[in-house]
Amino acid sequence: MPRYDLLITGADVIDGTGGPRRRADIAVVGDRIAAVGDLTATGTTAAETVDGTGLVLAPGFIDVHTHDDRLVLTQPSVAPKTSQGVTTVVTGNCGVSLAPFVPGSRAGEADPPGPMALLGGWADYRFPTLADYNAALEENPAAINVASLVGHTTLRAGVMDVFDRAATRAEIDAMARVLEQALKDGAVGLSTGLAYPTAIHAPTDEIVELAACLKDSGALYTTHMRNEGHDLIPSVDETIDIARRSGAATVISHHKCVGRENWGKSAESLAHIKAAQKDLKLDFDVYPYTATSTILLKDFLSTSEKTVLTSSATHPEMVGREFDSIVDEWGCSVDEAIRRLSPAGAVYFRMDETEVRRIMAFPGAMIASDGLPIDKGRPHPRLWGTFPRVLGHYCRDEGVLSLEEAVHRMSGKPASVFGLAGRGVIREGGFADLVLFNPKTVIDRATFDAPETPAGGIERVYVNGKLVWHDLAWTGARPGRRVGRQAA
Repeated sequence: MPRYDLLITGADVIDGTGGPRRRADIAVVGDRIAAVGDLTATGTTAAETVDGTGLVLAPGFIDVHTHDDRLVLTQPSVAPKTSQGVTTVVTGNCGVSLAPFVPGSRAGEADPPGPMALLGGWADYRFPTLADYNAALEENPAAINVASLVGHTTLRAGVMDVFDRAATRAEIDAMARVLEQALKDGAVGLSTGLAYPTAIHAPTDEIVELAACLKDSGALYTTHMRNEGHDLIPSVDETIDIARRSGAATVISHHKCVGRENWGKSAESLAHIKAAQKDLKLDFDVYPYTATSTILLKDFLSTSEKTVLTSSATHPEMVGREFDSIVDEWGCSVDEAIRRLSPAGAVYFRMDETEVRRIMAFPGAMIASDGLPIDKGRPHPRLWGTFPRVLGHYCRDEGVLSLEEAVHRMSGKPASVFGLAGRGVIREGGFADLVLFNPKTVIDRATFDAPETPAGGIERVYVNGKLVWHDLAWTGARPGRRVGRQAA
């Protein structure tokens, strides 16, 4: 009988540590990497052998900033991610998570408030505890692994009647109890979206108290900061203050500078981060585009060179149109147009390419998509293109990062930061989350006009030893698991 289930031969292995590539064979038994080395020379056999000549074999990519909470339940292929070589997603970012949530006083509201609408309608917020969400995942597994953050806005929505104030002592205590139970249920941390109306009135002390719950379990605090424009530096400093006072390891989400008048500030923000890293566990992620995307918000319009509608529950015919043209056609105010279109989403063109490159090149910056799945609309292409765009455009074509460094920031680095033991590195005994890609052809094909186009050059993707993506299609396999934070 063959000794191994799978043998990938002759590939250039980039192992996720940041070290140089080397020619090697990889053998898999079950869900684990069983051997790494010159295995064909010893006459090794396997039930299936794949020729990796001319290809790169890397650890499956870990997308640490997603909004895939619902997608992993409703579309088990998770094609926007498997097609890129992503094998693990971290959900619950920007302060919004489907779980844990009990409607409370919100039961009569038509739609989830603010950014909660990004994840779906009230029917999707059906998980009173994270354990309930985990059970749904186990009953209906996806093609990829899932790690969950708990959203601060989701916690607020469960205990507060309005958002335009600080939480009371009793409300903070109630949120802390829900958060602590979620950590016991396997959450990897707490996220905030302090730029949104649902959380912008939460004072620093409220966040510190909740983030302090994370330290004992080694969980993370991740944040969409309060401001990424004119108050970028104070927002970075607030994040550092929260990290220092709470003792929680901290990740700044999608670090960027928005608004033409703020371009150039990343030099100062990165200097503040670098100084804080001397005595704090502080990291950040970045996506490789000059446009952002989220719900339709007036405050974001002011820093955007161009704003294009990605979704609208009430006027889907307007999707793909520039917001200014809609206002002109309707002959109404900006506020009235937002009211008519909402719930709605938009792409905001408001960053500078030089800034994106500077932030991406910063040592240890993780790559993440911040992709927003949309049932009916036109999503930002980062949902389908982030990882191949970095590998093809920014590594091969532009030389911003070496391929080894980029793979590390997509795999080994995020696995270490988020405590995903056994993942992110190709080594004997590790989980067989693997991506085989062509370094000469890998590239994003998703565009703003055709954002749901699969990437090129991603040949094979394995999750827990099972092939999930091949020949530009999902194989039908659903080997994904819920993963939690563990000591490496």
